[in-house]
Amino acid sequence: MKVAIVGYGVENQAVYRFFVDQKADITICDENKSVSVPEGVNTQLGVDYLNNLDGFDLIVRTVGMHPKVILEKNPIVKDRITTAINLFFENCSTPVIGVTGTKGKGTTSTLIHRFLETSGKKSLLAGNIGVPALDILEESKSYDVVVLELSSFQLYDLKHSPHITVCLMVVPEHLNWHSDYEDYKQAKANMFRYQNSDDFAIFNALSSSSKEIVAASLAATKLSYEVPAAGTHPTKQSTAYVDGDTIYYRAMEICKTSEVKLLGRHNLENVCAAIAATWNVIDGNIKAIRSVVSSFAGLPYRMELIRELNDVKYYNDSFSTTPETAIAAIQAFEQPKIVIVGGSDKGIVFDDLAAIIADSNVKHILAIGQMGPVISDLIRQKGLTPITTNNLDSMAKIVHKAQALSEPGDVVLLSTGCASFDMFKDYKDRGDQFNLAVQALV
Repeated sequence: MKVAIVGYGVENQAVYRFFVDQKADITICDENKSVSVPEGVNTQLGVDYLNNLDGFDLIVRTVGMHPKVILEKNPIVKDRITTAINLFFENCSTPVIGVTGTKGKGTTSTLIHRFLETSGKKSLLAGNIGVPALDILEESKSYDVVVLELSSFQLYDLKHSPHITVCLMVVPEHLNWHSDYEDYKQAKANMFRYQNSDDFAIFNALSSSSKEIVAASLAATKLSYEVPAAGTHPTKQSTAYVDGDTIYYRAMEICKTSEVKLLGRHNLENVCAAIAATWNVIDGNIKAIRSVVSSFAGLPYRMELIRELNDVKYYNDSFSTTPETAIAAIQAFEQPKIVIVGGSDKGIVFDDLAAIIADSNVKHILAIGQMGPVISDLIRQKGLTPITTNNLDSMAKIVHKAQALSEPGDVVLLSTGCASFDMFKDYKDRGDQFNLAVQALV
């Protein structure tokens, strides 16, 4: 078999290792002429890397590349394009729990993985969270469950469904890659589209898009989870939910919300989703659930406490790249806040974020990057929250300004609600620079 691996990033490096074991005739195609490739492998590098792909039996696209980019130069190869995730499902015999949504995927996947492990199940965690699924394919044969975090890019042309699927809150995202919001939702729906009646689908009862996406599933068992607004009660049909100060599964008390170490009501949603996804697999092991939620403080770049200095706490929420996640972070803290917002444009609307900022105890906004002025104008229209936009062209300057504005008891929160590519390499680079700047404060 002749295989073209298009784009040679981390996930497609796992594809290469997979096809080496299959004794395939492999060609690595990459726009970067300087990309490091294994010795002796066929290559097609530089500006013409997409030429003549119709000569291959299989074309494995890097997940960040839209298939249309390949098809523009090779219009007859549509049925030959695949991804690492499709290859994984075609070769994996271990039950899979798949998690998708706009935000919360990594946290929920990790909670699921830890619930399973703490209950004595052998679980592997992979996918968009950083471990290529194909790299754990052989190992997975001796495990009970594989947990996969899956993005819309990975799901765009997926032709398989996990045994248990979870759809978290879904809002517009990656609209610079997807043609529109409907296209984004349809990509998510692919994870559910190939389920059968023996499978399980979990959805967010308060997200109309989550419910719409799960409607694509033929699973006989569809379970909802719900964290209603403070002071209100959940709907009767929800399976895992918060009512008052308590988390329940089918009216059975699991724990108090105060026992959950993760911050914010959005993380209570992630906990409820993980409970619904694993309950039958772990035989309702409440002790294991309580052990995990009381000790797991979260993943890096997600409302991560970096430092407390002069009674001011500095939180890194650089993973927040949508207005909805910035809103969730702002609402998670009762303390007065200096909030850093803004970044590169993804075609997203910020009216709701501006309204929340204007109606909250945010003391000051530091508006940065390409979208800083846009968000600033919206906030000024909504209320009187003080805003700084000038002299914020580096993270060191941003953090020093935040420190100068802060008082004992305040929170400084990096939760931009935007992508990072105007000023930083990615959200990790933005978060790392924030951490360094905070640690350098005196």
